Amino acid sequence: MSQSYDPAAVESAAQSYWQEQATFSVQEDDTREKFYCLSMFPYPSGHLHMGHVRNYTLGDVISRFKRKRGFNVLQPMGWDAFGLPAENAAIQNKVPPADWTYANIDHMRQQLQGLGLAYDWQRELATCKPDYYRWEQWLFTQMIERGLAYRKTAVVNWDPVDQTVLANEQVVDGRGWRSGALVERREIEQWFIRITDYADELLDGLEQLPGWPDAVKTMQRNWIGRSVGVEVQFTVDAAEQPLTVFTTRPDTLMGVTYLAVAPEHPLVDQAMAQGDEALREFVQSCRSSTVSEAVIEAQEKAGHALGIDAIHPITGERVPVWVANFVLMSYGTGAVMSVPAHDQRDWEFARAYGLPIKPVIDPDHGESDLDAGAITDKGTLIDSGPYTGLTSAAAFERIADALEKDGKGRRRINFRLRDWGVSRQRYWGCPIPVIREADGSLTPVPAEDLPVVLPEDLAPDGSGSPLKGHAPFTDVISPKTGQPAQRETDTFDTFFESSWYYARFCCPGLDTAMLDERANHWLPVDQYIGGVEHATMHLIYSRFFHKVMRDVGLVDSDEPFKRYLPQGMVLAECFYRESADGKKTYFAPDEVEIERDDKGRVIRAVATADGAAVSVGALEKMSKSKRNGVDPQSAIQQAGADAVRLFMMFAAPPDQTLVWSDAGLEGASRFLGRYWRLVQAVVEGQAPGQGQVAADEARRKLHETIGKVTDDMDRRQSFNTAIAAMMELTNLLYKVDARGEGAAVLREAALALTQMLNPFAPHITHVCWQMLGEPTPIEDAAWPECDERLLVADSVTLSVQVNGKMRARIDAPADADEAQLQSIALADENVARFVDGKPLRRFIVVPGKLVNIVV
Repeated sequence: MSQSYDPAAVESAAQSYWQEQATFSVQEDDTREKFYCLSMFPYPSGHLHMGHVRNYTLGDVISRFKRKRGFNVLQPMGWDAFGLPAENAAIQNKVPPADWTYANIDHMRQQLQGLGLAYDWQRELATCKPDYYRWEQWLFTQMIERGLAYRKTAVVNWDPVDQTVLANEQVVDGRGWRSGALVERREIEQWFIRITDYADELLDGLEQLPGWPDAVKTMQRNWIGRSVGVEVQFTVDAAEQPLTVFTTRPDTLMGVTYLAVAPEHPLVDQAMAQGDEALREFVQSCRSSTVSEAVIEAQEKAGHALGIDAIHPITGERVPVWVANFVLMSYGTGAVMSVPAHDQRDWEFARAYGLPIKPVIDPDHGESDLDAGAITDKGTLIDSGPYTGLTSAAAFERIADALEKDGKGRRRINFRLRDWGVSRQRYWGCPIPVIREADGSLTPVPAEDLPVVLPEDLAPDGSGSPLKGHAPFTDVISPKTGQPAQRETDTFDTFFESSWYYARFCCPGLDTAMLDERANHWLPVDQYIGGVEHATMHLIYSRFFHKVMRDVGLVDSDEPFKRYLPQGMVLAECFYRESADGKKTYFAPDEVEIERDDKGRVIRAVATADGAAVSVGALEKMSKSKRNGVDPQSAIQQAGADAVRLFMMFAAPPDQTLVWSDAGLEGASRFLGRYWRLVQAVVEGQAPGQGQVAADEARRKLHETIGKVTDDMDRRQSFNTAIAAMMELTNLLYKVDARGEGAAVLREAALALTQMLNPFAPHITHVCWQMLGEPTPIEDAAWPECDERLLVADSVTLSVQVNGKMRARIDAPADADEAQLQSIALADENVARFVDGKPLRRFIVVPGKLVNIVV
């Protein structure tokens, strides 16, 4: 037999061929159905992690399969290259972020190519390149013209470590999503995008996405949060404008006992002007704290009376106005009506400050206990004047009618979604294309002057954006007035770049427009793959951008992604020692010597440095902090890229968590070696193993496998079961009698198995296909077809029971009737022994499975 399987040599040969032949370059072709497969592009941090490997292998498996099914497949790759990590690394290393970014891109590109991913590298893009961000600058100026972009002073989330504003979606448990620092509340002038203008369409469009997981669509529905309610106006003492609140429960309006406003509300400034020092201290403490909705909801409710009353719009009663730490200026009107009898948060606040609690809804005939908490269910109105006795639903309509008639309210639909704040006070980002005139007015940069190029040679020092005060960038002659003016120094939120990259991949080389007709050829993306953590940020922003690009006339479709697959996380064991004070010191896997039992359980773990024991922690997401990450490059060097890919697809379904296992990687490597030897045996005309299986049985099993793998790959996207089926087939092929017809069946099976395995292990199958002497490159060869005629068995094997106990197994014609089955069963020697001449009472047949003889 020829040489043994050498992954490094095999993978080098295959990758050289793909590069020389430009195998995966793609052009528009109206004669074939298109298929656009896209995995979320990476941030160029410098090194791939196993989450990257899983994400990109998934996309590559789908792309290669679709190519074999006759589709014209587009699978591109690029770099989400702006952002804080590059800037923070530049500060630490005292170099421009551009140097760090481009070096990382070069390294990660080599890593991706080493995985054998079938990308059209001619379409590669980096969002930090002017030829890319020029067009998002142009689209932003279009948004300004359409009233979708505006600038205002607003209370924002401020990350004190990253020194920038964060969108609400970027605050996780009160902390910055990248830095982990506690977020503060600040008032800053910044740019906003009216994503709320598209709230209805973003919500309703989810119904047109059957290829998205229900869980992801539910997350988006909750984030957009459409609420049907009533906007109510309370007249306020010494205020020119009424205090407006929005409520989804106008049926509780008669139970309002106080109003609460945000610390930034104008009424608060008015009250502080009266010199209440306690009020001033409370407000200052609120204004310096987080604006995260989740944290505010969980924190202890606190407030301070403003000494101002509002007038109830129906009863005319005076209602005190309080400032409260749970009201956000950025949500609604910055004011809420408080009904402590029927809202738990209001109840807690009222109990803390001794405010009245007035029940006006009876859901259960007086059985609810207000001492235990608020009564939140709907029911019948009580103590509500002319509305007493109405149901909550009827009262909603009657009270809304009365408010509208008196000009004190109106029906309204509100959304939890808020306009997208896109300004960032950092350097390494796309410049916002606006000029501030000498009189303070704002002028969008004309299209002919775009792009506004970010200087790449600046090295930030952490004291703020180096764009501020950098005259070559900031000082400009206004195209509108011809007078000296200043450029905007804020840059875009990096989600701005990632919201439309999928479309730009369709139009490589275009320098006269953002997109051209090629975008409509490829869009929408047929299969999108990436982490579910982006469900309420990137995916919503991308859907919004797509609709804006449609309305500007750039695309015809309504949605960017037809089908979305959120891949599961990659988990691994943690190893650590815990000191007396509870501090844990973590060890990397290669710093630990592990002994396992026959079931893979750890029975001994010691540090290789000192031989002392270490503890084995829970399975957790691979991370730097836990030091439990596995370097993809070392895994590839150990077992080869094909084995890494195969293990990633075999270890778990794509949407579930995957537990990294060195033993599992070794198992994938052993299977590939077994497959290699099978192909070599076929090429050399030898039997791969002991010939026990007949040719017709092997051929039937082959076509059963083709049918199953095809369905698993296409409809079910169950890649682990597809691999399991191929492993089962391989084991059977080692038992095929290679004489006569067996040799032809083995070759047929080796060719089909190579084709089916190719999306998962493209290098070894590329070389094995050549070894089998096929003239067409495997990348262009068609997927094997299942011959369903072979799946109809001539005979079946049935279990035979006597009085319910298993006594024999028999072979019978597949079309045998009951009389034939009875004759064959009774002829079996063991069955006859247990029947032993006894009268036959019943003969029960379960088709294709068993017969039961009752005597």
